Amino acid sequence: MQKPRIIVIVGPTASGKTALSIELAKKINGEIVSCDSMQIYKDMNIGTAKPTKEEMQSVKHHLIDCVLPTKRFSVSEYKKMATKVIKEILQKNKVPIVVGGTGLYVDSLIYGIEFKEMNFDEKYRNELNEIADNGNLNELYEQAKQIDPEAMKIVSPNDKKRIIRILEIYKATGKNKTEQNKESVKNENPYNYTVFAINWDREVLYDRINKRVDLMIKDGLIKEVEDLIKKYNNLPTAMQGLGYKEVREYLDGQVSEKEMIEKIKQETRKYAKRQITWFKKNKQTIWLNGEDGMEELINRILQNIST
Repeated sequence: MQKPRIIVIVGPTASGKTALSIELAKKINGEIVSCDSMQIYKDMNIGTAKPTKEEMQSVKHHLIDCVLPTKRFSVSEYKKMATKVIKEILQKNKVPIVVGGTGLYVDSLIYGIEFKEMNFDEKYRNELNEIADNGNLNELYEQAKQIDPEAMKIVSPNDKKRIIRILEIYKATGKNKTEQNKESVKNENPYNYTVFAINWDREVLYDRINKRVDLMIKDGLIKEVEDLIKKYNNLPTAMQGLGYKEVREYLDGQVSEKEMIEKIKQETRKYAKRQITWFKKNKQTIWLNGEDGMEELINRILQNIST
């Protein structure tokens, strides 16, 4: 029996995943399943480049705006929600299109990774946060690299949340995250995932990122962060997101507005580089040239899924 086909569109930030997925969904009667660890949060719109209602063009989007930004959200929770949504879309005889740049979320689906529930030590977590907040995040980063060099290849030295997560997993289980993922891959996946990644010349991509950051500032990113702080007060996870962390530093008087904008651009470019590295690991990925234009990109996807 032929497995249902699920289309996956990945790529670095600012590569054009949203526009391409919406045009494709209109062509093939599809619905979009977001695969983005920040777009899942409510009230975080500008900094996550969340598509607006106008941009969605009446195409149904799932797993956007469903979690309060005060909540810690895990890849295992994402996998459960995404698997349920994909099944519901298929039951409507529509095509699920998984779209996003969060590599671990993508892999949890296409490789059928099962995540065991873990009991984390709250005291240990608080100790790690205290070390990081006292200016010693680099010390934790080096510890995490020793424990799990493979996973740390795509983690920024400034990404407190993911660094602490690596250390917590090892403390809770005695095994690193990479070892756990290898052990948890199921033998059989019920779906046929076809993965497409959008690629750009590096300098062109960086220019797109810089322009997107400028637009985010113009569209009110600073006010969005101010409103989040007023509404929710404590946002330990959300404020680690790209753009949000840097704006918070600006609001706290640690950097100037110009320094903040340049730092967001720089950190986003670094993140895009790590995303590309991650997606290149997946050998079955079909790479698309972003400069080919929308019609050509759609045609290439249609050709590949028709075979």
